[in-house]
Formats: sequence, C-alpha cells, structure tokens
Amino acid sequence: MSDSRRYCARDFSAEDMEVVRHLTVTLPHRSAIAAELCAALGWRRPDGRPKEMSARVALLRMERDGLITLPPPRNPNGNGHILRYAKPELNWVKAAPPSLSALGRIELVVVDTPAASRRWRGLIASYHYLGNTHFAGAQLRYLVESSWGTLGALGFAASAWKCAPRDSHIGWDPPTREARLHLVVGNARFLILPHVRVPNLASTILARAVRRLPADWHTAYGYSPVLLETFVQADRFTGTSYRAANWTHVGQTKGRGKLDRYNRYALPIKDIYLYPLQRDYRRILTTPA
Repeated sequence: MSDSRRYCARDFSAEDMEVVRHLTVTLPHRSAIAAELCAALGWRRPDGRPKEMSARVALLRMERDGLITLPPPRNPNGNGHILRYAKPELNWVKAAPPSLSALGRIELVVVDTPAASRRWRGLIASYHYLGNTHFAGAQLRYLVESSWGTLGALGFAASAWKCAPRDSHIGWDPPTREARLHLVVGNARFLILPHVRVPNLASTILARAVRRLPADWHTAYGYSPVLLETFVQADRFTGTSYRAANWTHVGQTKGRGKLDRYNRYALPIKDIYLYPLQRDYRRILTTPA
C-alpha cells in the first residue's frame, strides 16, 4: 500500500491512517470519529472551524477502499446511495409569466431549514439533468422565489481540484492552487423549472446570485470567495445565459474523469466559465498563503 493517500484534497500519511484506524475502533459513532479526526490532524476550514463534512466524506471513501471499517450509521439514509431522480414535484408557479416585468420581484432564498432543503433536493432530483448528488465541503443553496411561486434553484459548492484552462488563466502553480483553492467556488447546479420560459430570466438570476453570494458565504464560513466557476456540458447547452451574465469562457475540459489515467472512460466535454468577484482576483489567488 502507498505511504500516502489523498481524500478530499488532503494527503493522509501512514501515521495519519493509524490515527484514523484507532479512532474507528475506540469511538462509538461516525460523527464522533469525524470530529476527533479533525481535532487530531488539525483539519480546519479557513475560518478555523473543523472540516467535519469533508472528514465524513473522507471516512466513507476510506471504508469503500477497504482501509477501515466504520460503525453502522445511527440514522441510515440509503448507505450513501445518491438520490439522482425523484417523483416530479407538482407545486409549480401558477403560470408562466410572459416577461421579466410581468414576473415582478425575484428573490434568492438561502436554503437553511429542513423543509427548504427537502424542497431544493426534490426540485433538483426531479428536473436537473445531473440529479441530486451530495456536495462535499463548503456549500450554499438557494431557491428562486417570486410572487408567482418557485421559479428554480441554485447550488454553489467546492471548486474543481484541478482544471488546466482555469489554472492557466489564473496563473497557478500546484502549491499555490492547493493553498488558495477555497477562494474559488463552483456553481454546481442551476435550474429553472421547465415550464418557466421567461426571456432573460436565467442571466438575471445569475447576476443576482453573484451579487448575493460573497456576503452569504462570509456569513456561513467566515471568508469571501474571489472567483466563481461553472462547467456547461457542451453537447447540451450553449452557455448563452452565462455569457449574457458576463461570465468568461476560458476553455473546455478534456472529457476525462479525475481518476481516468488511461483514457478508458470518456466523459462529456464541458465549457468552463469564470466570474471574478473581485477585480484583483488573480493577485489574491496567486499570492502564497
């Protein structure tokens, strides 16, 4: 076995893995193991709080790799199975308004209650082509509301670990990228309900989101991101809404998964778009931590 393994953007040495194994046999449940793992290894977010969500994801992946055995989950929820699709929700808007002016006020509502979370997951699972998958690490989700009802949903989460066109555009070397990657946030989901066909609505929602996100992210995590990224599947979408909202196209993915070392598993080509949240984002992102 290799002396070091990588999970959730962190290298675990052989000594670290011994700490993990000790915790799995001495502590009674998974949440306690994750909390103690963060404390033992000093695994913390930029605001100083422990990265317990990343620790939980890492522990699950270690177990799937046969490195550890975790206690049974206290509240089984499908044993890690992903809810990609669900029965469509029927609580749509009353009717599709003809224009933005007729639509009236649009509000982005942070998903911060169990009820809102269930609704967000249901909408994404029902109507987004990628379905509902769990985001690891820091994240924010929004419901798009209006006087006509719910119009759609947005999700922001951790950025891609490596992305050659993005990294070249920023001017990153690997050590600086690893240190500053948390300052880049990915737009992981963007959904407008299928019957809502209002011209310019998508770009309007994106513009509202980029103005709103930095303050909400700072409230949640104690720091503000400086750059947004998103990946648009080229054979499905043209990226018109992102271009209209002033996102910059910087290249395309190679159509390979991050674990595909031998070009055996082709993935769809995706266009890469970036949106700076600060004018001097390159200086911030290339300054060593």
